[in-house]
Amino acid sequence: MIEVARERVAAVASTRSDDAEQQAGLAHGWVSGPDVRVLTAASVITVVRTLVAVALGLAAAAAETSDGALRLLIASLVTYWIGDILDGAVARWRDHETRFGGVLDVVCDRACALVFYVGVAWHLPGLVVPVGVYLLEFAVVDLVLSLAFVAWPVLSPNYFYLVDRAIWRWNWSKTAKAVNSAAFALLLLLTENVWLCTAIAAVLLVLKVASLVRLVRLGIPVPGVA
Repeated sequence: MIEVARERVAAVASTRSDDAEQQAGLAHGWVSGPDVRVLTAASVITVVRTLVAVALGLAAAAAETSDGALRLLIASLVTYWIGDILDGAVARWRDHETRFGGVLDVVCDRACALVFYVGVAWHLPGLVVPVGVYLLEFAVVDLVLSLAFVAWPVLSPNYFYLVDRAIWRWNWSKTAKAVNSAAFALLLLLTENVWLCTAIAAVLLVLKVASLVRLVRLGIPVPGVA
């Protein structure tokens, strides 16, 4: 499978051009040239939801009570999630998916998550271990994985199945996204179970490391010199 993916990437990369007929012949998710636009409605939503989510998270630091802080942190998390769903939906609906938007979304997701989880660890210090393991997984290993798509001519990590289906299934399928973000956060807040949440975060970390190893074995293409 890895060799097949390499051949497919090489075939597409070698024929990149701005020719409209060639671009139309590519499967959706492949790109044949630079982004036509950078500022899109989806990108604006990404920036706005990030600013609001981060502002709510920072406001939690000034809250007078832990309960008030946690309510603000939950509001920050909900803003992040709704905005993340909305920007992707708008990008697909308006056919405004861009590689710049893909990178922006990945980076903004980490900004929102870091503010939320650091706030949770600050106000619920008993959860610092599962939060620490999760942030190592999401903000470090998964960040590398999610930005690796730029080495291939694909729009975003959501289309990484065009390169390697196993890595995509483990990381960016709907099930993988739900487990890696919503499921862990909800379990953390609802149970506050240190051992259970740490175990789940550790499993996610192992899965991400395995994905990274597979990515390295796949080989990251080196852009041609102009």
